[in-house]
Amino acid sequence: MEKKTVVVGMSGGVDSSVAAYLLKRQGYNVIGLFMLNWEEDDPDGACTSESDFEDVRRVCSLLDIPYYSVNFAKQYYDRVFKYFLDEYAAGRTPNPDVLCNREIKFGPFREYALSMGADYIATGHYCGVEHAADGRHYLLKAADAGKDQTYFLNQVTQKQLERVIFPLSRLKKEEVRAIALENGLATAKKKDSTGICFIGERNFRRFLSQYLPAKPGKILTLEGEEVGEHEGLMYYTLGQRRGVGIGGKKGEAGRWFVVRKDLENNVLYVSHGDESPLYTTSCEVSGINWIGFEPPAHFDCTAKFRYRQGEQGVTVTLTDGGAHVGFKEPQRAVTAGQYAVFYDEERCLGGGVIL
Repeated sequence: MEKKTVVVGMSGGVDSSVAAYLLKRQGYNVIGLFMLNWEEDDPDGACTSESDFEDVRRVCSLLDIPYYSVNFAKQYYDRVFKYFLDEYAAGRTPNPDVLCNREIKFGPFREYALSMGADYIATGHYCGVEHAADGRHYLLKAADAGKDQTYFLNQVTQKQLERVIFPLSRLKKEEVRAIALENGLATAKKKDSTGICFIGERNFRRFLSQYLPAKPGKILTLEGEEVGEHEGLMYYTLGQRRGVGIGGKKGEAGRWFVVRKDLENNVLYVSHGDESPLYTTSCEVSGINWIGFEPPAHFDCTAKFRYRQGEQGVTVTLTDGGAHVGFKEPQRAVTAGQYAVFYDEERCLGGGVIL
């Protein structure tokens, strides 16, 4: 039988390196493809694309597979970064990694890989995919619950999942590193990247101020007491404790944290000690992408409202613009701009943006 060709999205990290190794061992014709998604003009910038591509070169050379680089910086700027800026300007807290998966990794990258003759594309994501006999494609949780990345893939469409392989779906992170070490992969001990490339290890406020003008304003309690001045609403998010810039109250336990942002009046509302204003019993969600699921008008499932959170019981009621999501238990700091992602046991049903 003729070998099937798989183009692997190589990031220069251990996960995609092991994905390529496993596919080569399984007998596929493997090609490595590195994506350049951010071009850094600042010589002090934290984007590590050059060293990452060097690691791709070393891994692919060891595996004896061809490797290439493709520049998607313009697409990334137009489809992801502009959205990122618009959301912060509107007072919300966006998650650009979710958009990057739909708009870049499973968009232009997928099309480019298919133009190279790929039968399949593969990435180092911790998740699984089921290609059902009825033509549907289901997104599944990874075996490693602590690393599961279905939250970040909630906007990927059926069409985009059609020819996808996730080689790490049944592996734990420690097993992936062990495979890399055993086989001499250069990325075996490489630290996992955190955050998004265009910010990296830099000061977030300094970076954002290069693109959006900061508008300082008042910090008020919910009772209307002025307790400080904020540096710009875009620098704060719901539930934030650190960096609010208010001293503690003498003789009183507890910390200040953000409870609301009033964009119209440029006011940041905070609370001291009492977290009850952060808890809500429902949220509205728009732009929902369902993955292999035809939702009834009203149903129960579980959901996550941020990546590092356990699943919560919810009741979903479809609306004209999306859905009303009722919580079985009150939830803390459900944040506009983040994603509500829905689950039915091992399947990720999809998700949408929290309004």
